[in-house]
Amino acid sequence: MGGLAAIARAAGHQVTGCDANVYPPMSTQLQALGIELIEGFDPDQCKLKPDVYVIGNVVTRGNPLMEAILNAGYTYASGPQWLYEHVLRNRWVLGVAGTHGKTTTTAMLTHILEYAGLNPGYLIGGVPQDFPTSARLTESNFFVIEADEYDTAFFDKRSKFVHYHPRTAILNNLEYDHADIFPDLASIERQFHHLVRTMPGNARIIVNGQDANLTHTLGMGCWSELERFGIEQGWAMNSEGAVVFGGQRYGELKINVPGEHNRMNALAALAAARHVGITPQVALEALAQFKGVKRRMELRGTVRGIRVYDDFAHHPTAIATTVDGLHRAHPSGRVLAVLEPRSNTMKLGTMKAQLPASLKNADHTFVFQSKAAWDVESTFAPMGVRATTHSDIDALVRAITQKAQPGDSVLVMSNGGFGGIHQKLLNALAQP
Repeated sequence: MGGLAAIARAAGHQVTGCDANVYPPMSTQLQALGIELIEGFDPDQCKLKPDVYVIGNVVTRGNPLMEAILNAGYTYASGPQWLYEHVLRNRWVLGVAGTHGKTTTTAMLTHILEYAGLNPGYLIGGVPQDFPTSARLTESNFFVIEADEYDTAFFDKRSKFVHYHPRTAILNNLEYDHADIFPDLASIERQFHHLVRTMPGNARIIVNGQDANLTHTLGMGCWSELERFGIEQGWAMNSEGAVVFGGQRYGELKINVPGEHNRMNALAALAAARHVGITPQVALEALAQFKGVKRRMELRGTVRGIRVYDDFAHHPTAIATTVDGLHRAHPSGRVLAVLEPRSNTMKLGTMKAQLPASLKNADHTFVFQSKAAWDVESTFAPMGVRATTHSDIDALVRAITQKAQPGDSVLVMSNGGFGGIHQKLLNALAQP
């Protein structure tokens, strides 16, 4: 919503906003743009008399300001609806969807278009390190957007991405997630197919050819151009690390973010960029300079030869691929995994049984249990001495510091701030 507010301001609108617990860096970014921030949801904000209230999906019935808006009959819209009607409608939209890798792939694709001189507008669900902000509006015909499958608003239970009407769409992967709003995998597949069946015939879908769930989803019907990546019959990498497609060999893929999942992300971005006329050679040049996204395998610091990473992984598949990617990046060192099961799905315990297997390649796992509503200790008991559970951050930091040795990578995984544990770890490791 902060990115949306920035785009609305750039479009020339006067924008105010409200939320609970507004804090930096978003609060300071918005204030710098001249966007007034109001703490809380007091109904008195109706006195502002805006032309439209743009409602985020954190707002529910019972919210005092929302109730006042409904009672007064004021005009309101969801964020995705407003964005399409006022920004996306007449642009070439490149949408990036999938359970994993959306933010990184969106940032890669935006970076490629920027490198090629297309000056794209964009909205990324994270902080790209190649750009100063997570959203911008330009005069360009091209707009790159992270296309999320989460629901739109309390009054619109379709996935957000249905509103964006992309002409180029990446479908990265599809797994069960968001157990708080989706009862099963089939319900998520149905939302992805809503996206597919609203795309025109001259649109192009770039799809992960290795993903059986996406294959099943497209089997419900597909009316657009289709290109696959990750398989020999589509965009792939040969044994020499070169990109190949349609029998043609392009240059070597060189990226600064580790892991097979990031190579797949790069192939998808490269294929999508080709749809808007960017040659694979230019895209490969751009990807070689890609800096990554904050909180996606972000190196926060190195002390005494011990690396501390911050990552957003909070799904068993993402956890497993992140651990594997770090091992491949530093094959001679150990990986100490630090996990906070904080997402709505994780707090519900829907995927708790899969967590020990997802961490099998970590040399030791530390689990912080404050947010979970299930028995963390018994869940990780099968890992024996290779996993320990903790309920106090300071004690957790001490345990990690005592275990870590030069050459190790400490991988902190959470979709929240985790009590500032990254800096606490770096400070503790710096002590004699």
